[in-house]
Amino acid sequence: MPVPTTLPAPGTADGKRRRRRASRVWLGTLPLLVFAGIFFGLPVGAVLYGAVTTTDPVSHVTTATGANLSTSLEGAYLTSLTGSIELSALTAAVGTVLGMFIAQAVVTSRRGGLRDSVLTASGVLANFGGVPLAFAFVATLGISGVVTQIAHLDALGWSLYTFTGLSIVYLYFLVPLMVLVSVPALDGLRPQWREAAQNAGATPWQFWRHVGLPVLAPTLLGGFVLLFGSAFAAYATAAAVSGGSLPLVTLKIADALSGNVQVGQENVALALSLDMIVIAGVVMAVYLPLQRRSTRWLH
Repeated sequence: MPVPTTLPAPGTADGKRRRRRASRVWLGTLPLLVFAGIFFGLPVGAVLYGAVTTTDPVSHVTTATGANLSTSLEGAYLTSLTGSIELSALTAAVGTVLGMFIAQAVVTSRRGGLRDSVLTASGVLANFGGVPLAFAFVATLGISGVVTQIAHLDALGWSLYTFTGLSIVYLYFLVPLMVLVSVPALDGLRPQWREAAQNAGATPWQFWRHVGLPVLAPTLLGGFVLLFGSAFAAYATAAAVSGGSLPLVTLKIADALSGNVQVGQENVALALSLDMIVIAGVVMAVYLPLQRRSTRWLH
């Protein structure tokens, strides 16, 4: 019979070695904890403090208040928040579907060069955003863009500076990101599962319905959440393309901080930032369990 293993007693030599090893592990993570505390913890604390306080401009006395948070969920601020959520949800859904189809085509392709080319391009395009991406689309599909003029898209009612136009710009970096997320998951689908389904007389559709999609569901949902978070936090691309004409929360924060809308709205901007942090926290709370579940199925 196998001998049951027991943890070493705290006073034994093995127990002391285990404690020393654990202390070294914590010591190794200390720089990361310090970095996270300085560059993430302090800004979040400053945002939280500013969101729930107000300073009298005459007496300079700071008092606690909930007015900033309530204002951030009213009127134009609420419209910008819902606009960002709608744009992020739409582009994430479309990006998830398109990225999964492209990833499936890459995985099933017998050309190794195609796979390497697509993955390399996806890695570059997934990180190509901001002002350069906006300039590229303005020069191509803007009012005086090359494609707009050649194809006379303006006569068809096309405009890059709309909700639809910005969605297409976002898909430029969201679809490649979904490809990078999906390829490892599709590689994890074991060939034995497909062979067993074929031997049992299942059609390809039945395989995907009863085996493939249920196994890939955590990856699909996790990819959607990841794309949602990326689109929700994007600022430079939206600012350069729309010029602040679209109701997006990141643009509204910039306007409030700069005083373009109304002077003295800095704390409302911090409240909007806190709203974004809460939504991002919910996104991560959904994404991490899905990622762990997907990893458990595919490895």
